Amino acid sequence: MDIDRSEFISMAGTLLGAAMLAKPFDILSIQPRKFKAIAFDGLAIFDLRPVFKIMQDMYPEHGGELVSLWRTKQFEYTWLRNQLGTYTDFFTVTRDALTFATKTVKIDMDKTQKQQLMQAYLNIKVWPDVADALRALKVAGVKLALLSNFTDEMMQKGIENSSLQGVFDYALSTDKVKKFKPDPQAYQMAIDAFKLDKRDILFVPFAAWDMAGGKQFGYPTFWLNRQGMPAEELGIKADAEGKGMSELLVYCNVK
Repeated sequence: MDIDRSEFISMAGTLLGAAMLAKPFDILSIQPRKFKAIAFDGLAIFDLRPVFKIMQDMYPEHGGELVSLWRTKQFEYTWLRNQLGTYTDFFTVTRDALTFATKTVKIDMDKTQKQQLMQAYLNIKVWPDVADALRALKVAGVKLALLSNFTDEMMQKGIENSSLQGVFDYALSTDKVKKFKPDPQAYQMAIDAFKLDKRDILFVPFAAWDMAGGKQFGYPTFWLNRQGMPAEELGIKADAEGKGMSELLVYCNVK
């Protein structure tokens, strides 16, 4: 299925982080709104570029290809497991996708290298623009949650690594419902946690497919489109879009 992930993966794999963040574009909705709560996708908050860099440093000649295959299979496996009814946690999915990528490229990755790459997922920190923005939202009285395919350990480690303990009211892993996004059961978790109408909860995804899933579910949706990617050709448009947390604050009418 075509979800433009190859473009995202290629950029990530070649560490074009600066280029991804450099292209400015306007917020699609010019009318700020007030929300009682915000649910963030994990990748909108946590920066995985250091993970990709480790792969690049290990295999300079094949790093980009390995990252591309790894990331592609990582998400394909979540969707396949949803369809097959064979849920397993995202950390395991990530390790399985890494194994597939190395076999495909015919790289003999030893146990230590694999452990280093998997450990990198537990060493993640937030994007540079995240911490101050989250604190501003908290001061404004907005409830905050992570709504992610990540395991609870992955999210908690990222929070601790970034010194953001106590900022999120909830860290909602799909492990709770045994369904990955974009399954409706995954999106429902924020409603159940906040005990709010979905119209009062802003969903902030990182990927185009997740934006489509959250919007189709019924959330007002701000697409944190850090790479300036096109939307999926699904006839679904975000309520608003921006390249960073500063645009999100403007949309939420938070100073």
